[in-house]
Amino acid sequence: MRKKLSVALLSSIFLLSGNVLMAQAPEHVTEKKAAHTAVPHWGYEGAAGVEKWGTLSPEFKTCQTGKNQSPIDIKGAVDANLPAINFKYNMLSASDIVNNGHTVQVNMWSGGEITLDGEKFKLKEFHFHTPSENTINGKNFPLEAQFVHVNSKHQIAIVSVMFEPGDDDELLSVLWKDMPLKAGEGHKLDTNALKSLEFEADVKNYYRFNGSLTTPPCTEGIRWIVMKTPRHVSQKQVLTFQSALLAPNNRPVQALNARIVVE
Repeated sequence: MRKKLSVALLSSIFLLSGNVLMAQAPEHVTEKKAAHTAVPHWGYEGAAGVEKWGTLSPEFKTCQTGKNQSPIDIKGAVDANLPAINFKYNMLSASDIVNNGHTVQVNMWSGGEITLDGEKFKLKEFHFHTPSENTINGKNFPLEAQFVHVNSKHQIAIVSVMFEPGDDDELLSVLWKDMPLKAGEGHKLDTNALKSLEFEADVKNYYRFNGSLTTPPCTEGIRWIVMKTPRHVSQKQVLTFQSALLAPNNRPVQALNARIVVE
């Protein structure tokens, strides 16, 4: 028999998540910082690698001390009869695609919105990790896309889409043509570049949990949505993405602690 979660408990869990104050939002959804408050160098390997993030700066302390960190291994999800998430991804217009040294990121000009917990979250950017950061029942995927949304209270909801091995993905075929292969490079995107990026109007097939940013400062209070239906990606497309990075850019899975994953 599948475990079920009461509506009252579910509501209290996500209301708590939604009311967490963003101590420090990621740079891609805030104004640029002044030079004298530049973010310390961090990476995925070496002296500034994942295991050292929490010691690189007081602002990064949560990476080491946080109890609701992301990514996680999704398993033992509780049946909570989750409501559908409303997606409005029509008329998407991207600004550019950039290589920031940690990932390849597509910044939005306009369009893209989800309604979650009765609130509207606007799509600000999406980026990629290889291999996937989140895992499902211990399984890694060759690629994961994370779509970052922000509401009027500056709270963040991330929608994660996994890519499993298969044929070329149409969206990636378009984006990869303008792939910036060196850190610090970026290219403007055609207004029709995101034409093949579509979601159902109302999505019900997903996992949900409370988590954090997967990069410094590892801020918690993030609403995570991991879609159950993957897209496909070819090995050639994965290799092209990997050629733009110096190392794999996935943070290892973190302890679940007292959290539950619902579906």
